[in-house]
Amino acid sequence: MSSRSERACMLCGIIQPMKSFIDYGCPNCESLLHYQYNDNKQVQDCTSPSFEGLVALGEDNKGSWVARWLRIDSFTAGLYAVKVNGKLPPSIIAELEEQNVIYRPRDGSAED
Repeated sequence: MSSRSERACMLCGIIQPMKSFIDYGCPNCESLLHYQYNDNKQVQDCTSPSFEGLVALGEDNKGSWVARWLRIDSFTAGLYAVKVNGKLPPSIIAELEEQNVIYRPRDGSAED
């Protein structure tokens, strides 16, 4: 479920219009993925227009089992996708690994 302008970050799953990713970056991943002020390619590569399910995360429900299950309990309040179709490009994954960040795909393929 998604509209043409909405995209989900492949790292954290937050849903925003593409323009918001370009203008303001990702409220959770900006320091890692650098969407803001970057060319559209970074946003195209690291977000997906194809996602399923919606979860609203507020300040008062960060401790819920759903937030913990989706691993969004430490993220900024907002609207999150349950599943984000697609994976980050290998070059971005390598950059994350250099920063000691473990990438866990949100497309349902990751195993705990």
